[in-house]
Amino acid sequence: MERWWAVVAYVIIPGIDGSDGQHWQTLWERQWGTSAVRISPASWSAPDLDDWVDAVQEAYDDASQQDSHVVLVAHSLGCWAASAWLEKNPSRPAGGAFLVAPPDPQGPAFPRRAATTFTEVSAQPLSCPALVVGSTNDPYCTPEAAAGFAARWEARWHLAGAIGHINSASGLGSWQHGRELLDSLTQG
Repeated sequence: MERWWAVVAYVIIPGIDGSDGQHWQTLWERQWGTSAVRISPASWSAPDLDDWVDAVQEAYDDASQQDSHVVLVAHSLGCWAASAWLEKNPSRPAGGAFLVAPPDPQGPAFPRRAATTFTEVSAQPLSCPALVVGSTNDPYCTPEAAAGFAARWEARWHLAGAIGHINSASGLGSWQHGRELLDSLTQG
């Protein structure tokens, strides 16, 4: 029998260097208060996949102590850390994975400082409901590549329009459309 939780906890999984104060992830985290746990890898600036996956595990453990339905909210390189964590932990109950603007590890703009460990990742079916959100003009990933990741992750796909890398530079503020998309994942 599936368990329904009254409380949702969120694991915030930003990209390289974390999300700054104007990023939608940070704004949402502030709104969620103690219901949100941000990962804290030691390798923010020189990303190491194992370190990031361990950080997701630590944040998940903290979030799940609240007897909550845990949802992963990932941006950019964090999408790959989330998918690697889910692949490593298929029996851990996750209420969903919201994966925004995954960069293409084989693309020309993939960050070199993440290339040593993140380029070996591949999109495999995820063990929870998932939604991938992409942009028509993301410099780190074409819409076609992002749609392909969504298909291989067995996730829903949403093309959000021409909003760049869907980060602070996109000027989205608290990104209401994103919250609606997240709600469609968690409440669906």
